[in-house]
Amino acid sequence: MSHLDLTGCKKRKRGERVFRFKSFGEKGYPVEFLGPFRKNVKALLEFGHLESDLCPRMPSWSFQLEVHRHPPVHVLLFIIEESIDISVNRHCKQCQFVGWGQHLICNKKYHFVLPSKDTMVEACMNYKEGNDHVVADSGNFGKSKILVESRGHIMHGVFHSNGFGHLLCVNGLENGSDLAGHHIIDFWDRLCNGLRVRKVSLNDTSRKKGMELRLIHGIAYGEPWFGRWGYKFGRGTFCVTQQMYQRALEALSGMPLTLLIHNFLYPPNNQDLSLIFSKYQALSDHSLTTLGDLFHFMLELKSRLPKDTSNMESCNPGILVETTCRWSPKRVEMATRVIVEFLKRAQFRWVSRQEVRDAARNYIGDTGLLDFVLKSLGNQIVGNYLVRRSLNPVTKVLEYCLEDVSNHVFINNNSNHEGNNLVVNGSRMRAMYKITRFQLMKDVFYLYKCVLKENVKMNSGVLSAISVAVRIVLDSKYLVKEYSPEIPAKFEVGLEGKLNLYCTILLKNNEHHQNGTHGHEHGFNKAILPPFECVTLKNNTTIDELKLEVERNFREIYWSLRSFVVESIHNVDSRGTDLVFGLVEVGQKIVFEGSINKDHQMMRDNLSGEKIIIKWDELYESGIETCAMDCPCGAKDDDGERRISCDICEIWQHTRCVGIPNGEQVPHIFLCSRCEQKISLLPNFIP
Repeated sequence: MSHLDLTGCKKRKRGERVFRFKSFGEKGYPVEFLGPFRKNVKALLEFGHLESDLCPRMPSWSFQLEVHRHPPVHVLLFIIEESIDISVNRHCKQCQFVGWGQHLICNKKYHFVLPSKDTMVEACMNYKEGNDHVVADSGNFGKSKILVESRGHIMHGVFHSNGFGHLLCVNGLENGSDLAGHHIIDFWDRLCNGLRVRKVSLNDTSRKKGMELRLIHGIAYGEPWFGRWGYKFGRGTFCVTQQMYQRALEALSGMPLTLLIHNFLYPPNNQDLSLIFSKYQALSDHSLTTLGDLFHFMLELKSRLPKDTSNMESCNPGILVETTCRWSPKRVEMATRVIVEFLKRAQFRWVSRQEVRDAARNYIGDTGLLDFVLKSLGNQIVGNYLVRRSLNPVTKVLEYCLEDVSNHVFINNNSNHEGNNLVVNGSRMRAMYKITRFQLMKDVFYLYKCVLKENVKMNSGVLSAISVAVRIVLDSKYLVKEYSPEIPAKFEVGLEGKLNLYCTILLKNNEHHQNGTHGHEHGFNKAILPPFECVTLKNNTTIDELKLEVERNFREIYWSLRSFVVESIHNVDSRGTDLVFGLVEVGQKIVFEGSINKDHQMMRDNLSGEKIIIKWDELYESGIETCAMDCPCGAKDDDGERRISCDICEIWQHTRCVGIPNGEQVPHIFLCSRCEQKISLLPNFIP
C-alpha cells in the first residue's frame, strides 16, 4: 500500500506531500507501478508538484524527500519532461557511446535530477539574469533547461520513452553532498526497478581519493564499484572487448605478491611498499598471496574500522605461544634469536629456507621447533627487523631476509626499549600496528600509485604487462544493467482474460531493408528492429484493432513513427476481421511491417520554423557520421574518447592512438600515417 492519505483536495495534498527518501520508488510508494515505463512515469508524476514557474515548454515536477528527521535533512527530486521537438540536438551521444546508436529517436526524455545547493543557486541566478536581459533562450525554457544542462548535481539520470536510460552523474560526500554515493545509487536503483526501465548505462569515471574505483574494486572484487548494483561491462573504448576486460582483471588480481616483492624491494625508495605488504599480512588471519587478496583485505578492513574513533588496535598473534603449544615461550624466543642473528650475518641478502634451517641446527637440535618458527616468522617484526619470507619465482624455493625497520615512521622511536632486544609480538609490536582509516587509505593510495600507475620503468616481461592490463580496465568504463528483459521468461495472460503480445515493427521504406540486409531472427536485421513492446488486448480483439493498437504504441514512443502505418504482419496470414485469439499465442513475438507516410518526411522545425527533410539515418540516435573513423586500435565509430581528423583524408582517429597525450593540445594541422606515407612517395618536382 502507498501509506498516503489521499482524502480531501488531492491537488493541495500533492504539493505538500513529503516522501521518505529511503523508501521512495519501492512497490506501492508512492504508487503501484503496473504498466510499461512510460505509463509508470505518468502515474508517478500524478503525485508530484507541478513547477509552473520553471518552464512553459519543459514541464517539471518536484518531490520533497526526507532523508533524516532528526536532524531534519531534505532533498528535492525534479522530474523534467523534455520533448524531442524542442531539443537542440535530437541525437543521444550516450546511446551512441554505449552501443545503442541503432535505436530510433524517442519522442520524449525524462530527466531525474537531485540538484545540489550550488546547481539550484546557479539555475535561479541564470534564470533571473536571462529574464533581466530578455534572453530568448532562457525565457523559452526557464530553469528547467538550466537544470538539465547544469553539472555538479547530486544525481542526474535521463530516460528515453522506450525505457532505456543513462545515469549521467553521481556526486557523494566528497563533492559536498549530504548523501553518500551508495545511498544515491540505492535510490536510483529503486527508481529504475519501480518504473520498470529496460536497460541503464553509465560512464564509470568514479574516483576516491584520486584513485579510479573501477580499477581497485575490479582487482579486489572482480567487478567495478557499481557492480554491487548489477552493472556490468557494456562496451569498452579503444576497441576493448569484454573478454579482454575479464582477462586483464584476472591478470591484475592474480598477480603474486612474491613476484612484486622481488621486483620492488631492491630499490631503496620502495621500502615503504614492502612494509605495506608485511603490515597487512600481519593484520590478516589468512595468507595474502596475490594483489587481489591484498586489495580485498584492505578495503574490507576499511569498512570494519570505526568512523568515530581515532584508531583501532589490530594485531596478528603470529608466533605468539598459546597454551596448547608444545614449546615454551622461552624456547620459541631462543630459536627466533638464532635465526635472526644468522640472517643479520647474511648482510640482508636473500637466503634459502634450507640454508637458514641448516645454520640454526648448530644451536637448536629440535627440528620441529625450527620448522614451527620458520613457518611463523614470515613477514613478522622482531625487534628492529622485519623478517621477510618470499617464494623465489625462478627457483620456486622459499627464501628469507632481514630488513631494518627501525627508522620507519610507524615505529615509535621514543619508546623506551633496547635496540638489540628481540621481542616477538609484544606490546611494542601491537603499538606498531595501530591503524586508522586515514593511514589505511594512505597505504591503499601508495600501493595504487606505486604498483598500478608508476610501473612503466619495469622491464620484466611479466610486470610490464601490468600497465597494459591497467589501461584495458580503465578503458572499460561503459557499464550497463538490464532491469527488465525485453521478453519475460514466463508469459502470463493479462487481467480479466486479456492477451499480452510482444510486438515490434519493420520499416519497409528503410534503406537497410531495401538493400536486403538480413539477420537470423525473423529474417530481419536486428539492428533496425525497435525493442519489443507489450500490447495488451481483449479476448474479442480483431487483427485490424491489433494493427491500430501497435500503431498507437509506436507512434507514442518514437519521433519518426508519428505517421507510421501497419501494412502487414510477418508470418501471420489473416484478414482484418479475424480474431487475434486462435491465430497467435500468449507471449508470442510478432513483427509488423509498415511504412512512414512520405508526406510526413518533411517536418517543420519547432525552433526555427523552417521546413526540414528527415533523412533515414537521422531517425536513429547515432545520427549521420559525416566523416568515417578508422583508428589503429580497430575502432570504427565514435566511442566518446578524444579524436582528431586527418586534414587530407578526413579519417578520424583517437588522439592517444596517434601519439598525442591527453593533456597536450591537438595540432592545428594533422596528417595520418597513411597520408604522410603517400606524400613521402610523391616525386620531388623542385629542380
